[in-house]
Amino acid sequence: MTRLTFALTAALGLAACLPAVADGVPPEYLAIEWKLVSINGQPFLARGNLDLSTAGKIAGQGPCNRFFAEYGGTLPDFRLGAIGATRMACPDLAAESAMFAALGQMIRAEVTGPVTLLLTGPKGGSMEFVRPMN
Repeated sequence: MTRLTFALTAALGLAACLPAVADGVPPEYLAIEWKLVSINGQPFLARGNLDLSTAGKIAGQGPCNRFFAEYGGTLPDFRLGAIGATRMACPDLAAESAMFAALGQMIRAEVTGPVTLLLTGPKGGSMEFVRPMN
């Protein structure tokens, strides 16, 4: 075994021991989905979830529509770009509008516990999400 082969094998072995990072996203942000449970401290009773598993992008499901956006910055800080969404109607469009409006104001995404993600805005707004525990 040459020195180069040995060095590469050792490096790969060490890399396997490190925490998983998907596209530069810290492992604590990875989840199948983060379920929205409150906006500004008020319970969010409609369906809503968020996915942060791709660096620079968010995606998710609102009460009616799937959505996506890009963000600048490095987690936990981010500056959200325009939110794009499908255009399906449903009885929860008001809840979806509230969700998207709040999401557009958030500038920080911080994992605050083993199952909690808290998004915060510059004027004290917040969105709380929980990680499913399967």
